Amino acid sequence: MFTITSSAIFGIRAIPVSIETDVSAGIPNFTIVGLPDASVRESRDRLRAAIKNSGFTFPRGHVTVNLAPAHLRKQGGLYDLPIAVSILSRTGVLETPILQQSVFVGELGLGGEVRAVRGVLPAALMAKEQGLPFLFVPKENTAEAMLVQGIQIFGLSHLRELIDHLCNTRLLEPCGTEPKIEPSSSNVCFSLINGQAFAKRGLEIAAAGGHHVLLQGPPGTGKTLLARALSSILPPLNYEEAVEITSIRSVCGLSYSSPAISFQRPFRSPHHSCSAASLIGGGTIPTPGEISLAHRGVLFLDELPEFSRGVLEHLRQPLEDGSVTIARTFGTVEFPSRFQLIAARNPCPCGFLTDPKRDCVCSQPQIHRYQTRLSGPLLDRFDLVIEVPNLETKDLTNDETLEKSSAVQERVMQARQIQQERFAAYGIFVNQEMTSALMKKHVRVSANAKTLLDEAFSNQMLSARGYFRIQKTAQTIADLAGASCIEEEHVAEALMFRLDRNYRT
Repeated sequence: MFTITSSAIFGIRAIPVSIETDVSAGIPNFTIVGLPDASVRESRDRLRAAIKNSGFTFPRGHVTVNLAPAHLRKQGGLYDLPIAVSILSRTGVLETPILQQSVFVGELGLGGEVRAVRGVLPAALMAKEQGLPFLFVPKENTAEAMLVQGIQIFGLSHLRELIDHLCNTRLLEPCGTEPKIEPSSSNVCFSLINGQAFAKRGLEIAAAGGHHVLLQGPPGTGKTLLARALSSILPPLNYEEAVEITSIRSVCGLSYSSPAISFQRPFRSPHHSCSAASLIGGGTIPTPGEISLAHRGVLFLDELPEFSRGVLEHLRQPLEDGSVTIARTFGTVEFPSRFQLIAARNPCPCGFLTDPKRDCVCSQPQIHRYQTRLSGPLLDRFDLVIEVPNLETKDLTNDETLEKSSAVQERVMQARQIQQERFAAYGIFVNQEMTSALMKKHVRVSANAKTLLDEAFSNQMLSARGYFRIQKTAQTIADLAGASCIEEEHVAEALMFRLDRNYRT
């Protein structure tokens, strides 16, 4: 009896699943054991039809399929293909040692068609780790599987193709070794945004150090446009980061809708009506949420006060830890969530509290309720608070050539290179991720800069978190300037983006 190998998704990792089939005499029956969920149990009739319509005979008698390990819940249609292979190997159609060296994933249609599934990239990584050189996947999933080097990947469109290949009747050609690269999508260039020099400088600092940003100001001043322009100055992903992000997308079923690897950092912008589970991740068998899909990229929350306060409070722990842990009865799953938070808000319900050209029509209680939707601890986690005012007509009609995003991106990449060399031994990449211990070891502050920091801590009633976040921002400004030490002007600029964090009414 051959044991067929498939995979189960746990978090964003794949775990080997061994599939065994037993056929015995008795009343015809088809049973799948090994903690399958409803979607796996429903595959029985589908498998029977797929095998029959592919030109093979489904075995008579009592058929029992075991999915091991038994303690791990199995879900989804990815087990259709390996179960079909297991049944056919048990009935003598397939007798080849290559079965023991292969991993199979794929859903079957009633006619034997092989359809795309989730989690193929983690399955490919698992196959390489387990020393299994052959991977058979749906044709739509081959692009993501090709990200893993060192194994042979075969794309399938029908069950009959697989059987012919395994029986040496008609061999399939393995997929190429070069993954398909997705071209960068168009971003908003800084040169298309008139005025707002202060906001652009703040975004440059944020991009260089991975800092969290709150954009605030009246409606129509360009807060959303500025947030979307941030992607154009972020450095591209390296190969390891791209594979990690594609693994998250694969688990969520998004990779085969865009079957190519992208080196552009993700930009996620969920609607303010989203639930905690969709933002953080969750479910009976947890799947990643928006914060994990934004891993190594940007999570943009527009109209921040319109989000449920309970939902927003879930962000506090991932912002500090760079991961989110979800506990269920069968185990604990951890998803990566080291994202850059960019948020935008108006000063009041009508939006014109700080606009010198328009009169605010909100009452004081309305303004107070609106502003207190955001808790102090959440606001304290923003490194930069950028005021985005209304522009004058001369700024909107200015024909002066503005700096392009590519020039800003070059400075950002130079600053990040300094940080990567600084933190090479610690597994972090940007200043925002520094711990207190790393700050004591690597951050050097001049005497004048230390004096200014201490004065700000006393006079502006900063929290301890705020004190260290200002220091991290000042370090990023120093890196952009190529300075080896934080000077007074670096701290002063960092304070400009930290003071007056809340609107006063």
